[in-house]
Amino acid sequence: MRILVPVKRVLDANITPRVRGDGAGVALDGLKMSINPFCEIAVEAAVRMKEAGLIEDVLVVSVGPEACREVVRTALAMGADRGLVVVSDISLEPLAVAKCLHEIARREQTDLIVMGKQAIDDDAGQTGQMLAALLDWPQATQASSICLNPSARMATVTRETDDGTETLELDLPAVITADLRLNEPRYASLPAVIKAKKKNIDIVAAETFGLDLTKRMDVLAWMEPTQRRSGKMVFSVHELLELLKHEARVI
Repeated sequence: MRILVPVKRVLDANITPRVRGDGAGVALDGLKMSINPFCEIAVEAAVRMKEAGLIEDVLVVSVGPEACREVVRTALAMGADRGLVVVSDISLEPLAVAKCLHEIARREQTDLIVMGKQAIDDDAGQTGQMLAALLDWPQATQASSICLNPSARMATVTRETDDGTETLELDLPAVITADLRLNEPRYASLPAVIKAKKKNIDIVAAETFGLDLTKRMDVLAWMEPTQRRSGKMVFSVHELLELLKHEARVI
């Protein structure tokens, strides 16, 4: 069985994002970029399946600038077998990314796609669902547990919802998106990192797929969130009531 894991290069989760001075986007120059945390969880899930002997091949794919090699290399150090970067000089929207992944999954004859439920840069949470629709495959989102049965070509997925936990049985091939509770990603060992540097990462231009990657949305401006006003200390119930009466606002 073959598994495909899409990963995204984002601003490191430990860095507070700031809007550029011209308001044209998030400031990224000189800042550390890393693999999206949800994507890292998906990679860990795929590697564990391979270690358990459930699958034979883990292909990691990133769509974006050529610098995405970095996050693919991280996934290889974690235990993935192969890496691919679909290079695009323009920022691709979720539908365009899903189209590229659809083409790769078709060419690779993929049996299962495991990916992060969302990226922390835009929090769109759309690519997995769009990809499943394009492939016409069953899907399970926000997975907190995955049990794979290759012989029956089925996957049992537990997901957490606002109403409690839900268990789904999917026929393979399928698309599964990973939630934070699925696992705790490993730290790649130094020998694994050195070995990953020697692994080949294939590069392909997004334009070679012959797909319509036209942007359908224009971002007009970026703005920092409104700063919260400092609180006030009160020393009596009467003072509190006066503030609630004259200054409190319903949000």
